[in-house]
Amino acid sequence: MSDSPPRPSRPPGTLRVGSIAGSDVLVSSSWFVVAALIAIIVAPVAEVAQPGLGPWKYVAGLAFAVILYLSVLLHEASHAIVARRLGFPVTSITLHFLGGMTAIEGEARTPRQEFLIAVVGPLTSLAVGAVAFVVRPFTPDGLLLMAVGGLAGANLLVGLLNLVPGLPLDGGRVLKALVWQLSGDVHTGTIVAGWGGRLAAVGVVFWPLLQESIFGTEPDLLDFALAFIVAAFLWAGSTSAMSTARMRRRIPQLVARNLARRTLAVPSDLPLAEAVRRAQDAEAGGIVTVTSSGVPVGIVSEAAVEATPPERRPWVATSTVARTLDRGLQLPADITGEELVMAISRTPAAEYLLVETDGAVFGVLATADVDRAFREAAH
Repeated sequence: MSDSPPRPSRPPGTLRVGSIAGSDVLVSSSWFVVAALIAIIVAPVAEVAQPGLGPWKYVAGLAFAVILYLSVLLHEASHAIVARRLGFPVTSITLHFLGGMTAIEGEARTPRQEFLIAVVGPLTSLAVGAVAFVVRPFTPDGLLLMAVGGLAGANLLVGLLNLVPGLPLDGGRVLKALVWQLSGDVHTGTIVAGWGGRLAAVGVVFWPLLQESIFGTEPDLLDFALAFIVAAFLWAGSTSAMSTARMRRRIPQLVARNLARRTLAVPSDLPLAEAVRRAQDAEAGGIVTVTSSGVPVGIVSEAAVEATPPERRPWVATSTVARTLDRGLQLPADITGEELVMAISRTPAAEYLLVETDGAVFGVLATADVDRAFREAAH
């Protein structure tokens, strides 16, 4: 039996085709659509490059689509390799309709890390394009020359476009890193780069109207459709990043110690009615069950207490409505901000026990109180 950890389940609509640097390489179903479109668009070019292909020109077009996406895979693999070297787990690389995406767990801890992970992708594309451009004059005529020329143009274009300073593009992450370094605030960097992404989206929408005056080619329906799709992708990605940044700015205002409820410690076998009476007399908002030596063993569920009819409470032990104090239910009293949110996310519960560094009980933290504090901080 293998001792290796199980791989995470694949997102729906994806096919695993291999792995790079320990990360799954996935192909989404949308890739097959774009590959077919590329094959149809490239087929006439292949016929000109190699006359007499007949129906095989579509096979040549499909082969070019595969080669093109292999270069996209190199772009994404460079992100994955640098992220792993900086200590971030990378679960997968996905090729899809608009290119690729690398799933990196965790956030960059410094502007330098953000910059390095982001900039290596466009640099890889520019390097592939430059190599193809250099070898193109020495490439024999025919399909090979078509492929090399196409790789050169596509990768140089992808590299340059990805350096556009707006999220969710790599250039947006580069801008985020630079603003973060200058301002000392990662959220300011994200918001500035998000606005860059929105401006880029507006520019993409108007691009078909400008291409005739710049290149002398009249835009068709496909040009407008692609511009709309890319602009929607940029706008949605940048808006999502800005919303997340604004939310995370409010998280540091969450201080567990300030939100804690006064807590009453009772024996596990104490009747629930008596525990509730004592808590009301002490104006305590939480109840913890303890051993005879005073060690906390359970935290009483407020919902379970309310669900127990008053007439039954004298005959029910408090421990029956208490959740065992597993490791994730005990939090440091001084926990704050994102660390608090992450702790709650790792072990979801309605109540947590806050303890001091010496193990003494400070109070009970209710998730409902954290949610309410977060909403109030938003206004």
